[in-house]
Amino acid sequence: MGLRVAGSLAASRLAPGSVFDMAFVGADGSAQSAPLSSCWTVPFETVSPVRKFSSYRGKRSFSGLWWSSTTADHVGFESWMERDHVMALDFDASVVGFSSQPFRLSWDDGKRNRSHVPDYFARLRDGTGVVVDVRADDSIKPDDEAAFAATEQACASVGWTFRRVGELDSVWASNVRWLAGYRHPRCLHAGRATDLRQAFRTPTPLLDGVLRVGDPIAVLPTLFHLLWARSLEVDLQSSPLSASSLVWCRGGDKR
Repeated sequence: MGLRVAGSLAASRLAPGSVFDMAFVGADGSAQSAPLSSCWTVPFETVSPVRKFSSYRGKRSFSGLWWSSTTADHVGFESWMERDHVMALDFDASVVGFSSQPFRLSWDDGKRNRSHVPDYFARLRDGTGVVVDVRADDSIKPDDEAAFAATEQACASVGWTFRRVGELDSVWASNVRWLAGYRHPRCLHAGRATDLRQAFRTPTPLLDGVLRVGDPIAVLPTLFHLLWARSLEVDLQSSPLSASSLVWCRGGDKR
């Protein structure tokens, strides 16, 4: 995938015996709080955001909602970079659910009480959890480093993975953004999907395979949906999608 994941963060300097506490929104909409050690089994991929997304005139970043084809629900983002990582989670075949601003993590760093709200929580197909913070490499301040390191330590204590991610690979992101425009099931025509899988049994240039099925205007939306759903495959990393991009059929449709 096109993620650029930061390397392991330096261990945070936590007070001896420090306990991580969690605040989150329960299934009934009520505020909940508990030590991480006793609530890590909560399905955080389904929770509501623990804080509101801010939006105001003159704000430098852009907030919005992404309709997820994985969950058939909306997931919030607070910048274009976050939007791209929401898209990447939605496209990732190993992800079965994810949420934004899933919880507030609190701890004692030895000098004062600290807290941090990670950007995303994702549940993988194998049942494991992934906590994601989105921040460009050149935007990380010392307090951010400490918060990310503490979050990584908290995640490790319950078997979750922590990722601090930055800019996506530009070619990969551009290609996936295009496919994302066809992620909704309304773009899928069952009959054309069957014909496309047959047309791309072996690697075939994109337009050649489409023309075997019918009018490109009618067929391309289903093709792009199948590429999004990973029922058909194409190299998204090397170059922008084009009529000559090789497409092939592979098992393991995500949805």
